[in-house]
Amino acid sequence: MLQVPSPPPALGAQVPPVQFARSLPLAAAPGLPWLAVAFGCGIALYFALAREPPVWTAVAGVLIAAGLAAMTRRSRLFALTLVVLAASLGFSAAVLRTAGQPPLADLPPRAVLVEGVVASVDVLPEGRRVRLTRPILQGDGAELPRDLRIRLHRADSLDLSPGERIHLRALLRPPAPPAAPGAFDFQRHAFFSGLGGVGFALAPAERLPSEAAPPTSTSLAALRQAIILRVLATLGGVEGAVAAALLTGQRQAIPEPVLEDLRRSGLAHLLAVSGLHVGIVAGLAYLVCRFALALWPPLLLHLSAKKVAVLIGVAAGFGYMLLTGSQVPMRRAVAMAALFALAVLLDRRLSALRALAFAALVVLALQPEALVGASFQMSFAAVLALVAAWEGLRRSWLSPRRERSHAARLAVGFAALLVTSLVASAATTPFVAHHFQRVPLYGVAANALAVPLTSVWIMPWGLVALGLMPLGLERLALAPMGWGISAVVAVAEVVSSWPFAAPALPASPSWTPAAAGIGLVLLCLARPVLKLVGVVLLAAGPVAAFVLPQPDLLIAPDGRALALRVERTWHLHARPDADRFVLAQWRQRAGDVAFLPLDLASSPSPALRCDRDACLIGPEERPQAILLLREGPVSPWCGRAPLIVSLEPVRGRCAASVVLDRFAPWRNGAYAIRFDGPEIVSDAAWRGERPWVRLPGRRPAE
Repeated sequence: MLQVPSPPPALGAQVPPVQFARSLPLAAAPGLPWLAVAFGCGIALYFALAREPPVWTAVAGVLIAAGLAAMTRRSRLFALTLVVLAASLGFSAAVLRTAGQPPLADLPPRAVLVEGVVASVDVLPEGRRVRLTRPILQGDGAELPRDLRIRLHRADSLDLSPGERIHLRALLRPPAPPAAPGAFDFQRHAFFSGLGGVGFALAPAERLPSEAAPPTSTSLAALRQAIILRVLATLGGVEGAVAAALLTGQRQAIPEPVLEDLRRSGLAHLLAVSGLHVGIVAGLAYLVCRFALALWPPLLLHLSAKKVAVLIGVAAGFGYMLLTGSQVPMRRAVAMAALFALAVLLDRRLSALRALAFAALVVLALQPEALVGASFQMSFAAVLALVAAWEGLRRSWLSPRRERSHAARLAVGFAALLVTSLVASAATTPFVAHHFQRVPLYGVAANALAVPLTSVWIMPWGLVALGLMPLGLERLALAPMGWGISAVVAVAEVVSSWPFAAPALPASPSWTPAAAGIGLVLLCLARPVLKLVGVVLLAAGPVAAFVLPQPDLLIAPDGRALALRVERTWHLHARPDADRFVLAQWRQRAGDVAFLPLDLASSPSPALRCDRDACLIGPEERPQAILLLREGPVSPWCGRAPLIVSLEPVRGRCAASVVLDRFAPWRNGAYAIRFDGPEIVSDAAWRGERPWVRLPGRRPAE
């Protein structure tokens, strides 16, 4: 009889467990979730700086941290040094990402002829908008280093597709600075997205001959636009616009009233293609593949149906991510799905928390600036809270059990859906309040109806429609998809009409996302002693929005408007050419409080006393408070008030008072002023000297 020798014992089998653990060359290392948190803290530190650090400092920090980790690999400090190393890597990733961006473009102040390649076409409710890559301005043969986004002329009927070369006459301007210190930074967003300017066309565009083959990204954009046009042509109206958003991620065609209803009802996340949609696509592909493989039993003798179906599901999710633009939530979902698929292929079990940490490291390593965006914060906050909550509820009555009846399973499934919506809403509330100044109170009820309808009916029909488009039969699937969308829109309309559906909140402090992020991490990952601290940090930002004092005076970044808060009422004084977006941002950040016109001739409040030349702002017992100069020289008022504000250039100099005239925002951007002190904060001081900061009176920082 042939005897097979037994294999030698594995490494460590001959050593007792305690001695084997002590013989390991490394001490205990922190878990992957904490390394991901440290990586994100390093990125947050970079964006909190007032000046751009040199590249060599980031590289030196990584080398020093790596050396410390190597020196302490057998000591108890090894976990701490690994955390420092992860933070250094995050900081250096952000520095290198910024250093690799193309320089800002210098745009002419007058109308100019622009030539470029169409990278994408956005269908808007009131027209179309194109993004031109490799643009060339008239009189300058060199290509601009950044793209341009231009709204086409209303009379432009030219059928454009990505990859075509066009030229048009347009008025261009650089990306606008924030409407107020601490408001949304469109300049930073444009800097990292490769956008160099925005504008509008003064005449219809003309098509030019193009010889070069379009790149892969342009081909995907062309496919995306073709899907949008066919969906809009088949369904049309609101249903077509929402269907196009669900299938391609482009929601510019949705009318603003419908978007407002979806925001107020808490259903706007259904339009932002996210992990929910990727999960639906990947899950449907997985189920279809398992069913198809089950039709050939002999094939199952040679293949693992589960492993093949997992690969097909991940591939479907990845393709859907490319089709819809690879947004941050989708990258997170695909990265997690890929790691779970790898675990299935290797017959291993994987923790959802580790998969989430891996996805965070992947997303932040590729796109560090995503950390300061609403998409990253809300997506990862919701998933982290759900993972932690269901880990605690794993053995509760909400867990699935086979012995239950069908009715009991249905009831438990509906309750689990409510719990899921409640947990996700609670985790994202601080971030929603900070970025949008609005909290949908009935989002749980709306999501309980809309999410199952989207998962079970709308998205499956949408995928079928994509499969039927090459055959020209997409109408068969788009029609039932439109029925489901009509139901979701009706739910949003009803829920948004309920009293106090989405109360407006004043702008919370800039540290709110950081505090909420740290609080959520402590609540989900830390020991029970620190969980209470996490709850306090989660609530700190929204509470501080009502406790901390708000600005008393706002000055627009272009100097064409100012808003004055007198006795809890905002009064607006704006020139006819004031930026409407800035005014809308002010109203939103004030909590949608009504802005009344500031009639300087009538003195609307005892705290605002005006005459022909100027207005004194402040209580009557303090007549020499803040001066709003209407016209005339500054010399008669110099020294009589600590602050003098004017929307026109001030004639003369005044060293005894702080003077903010038309040129002050030209040099320093928007202003937020509190009368106590007075305390004056400019956008230039708030954001510092960073490569994306560009004001008319200042050159960008190198």
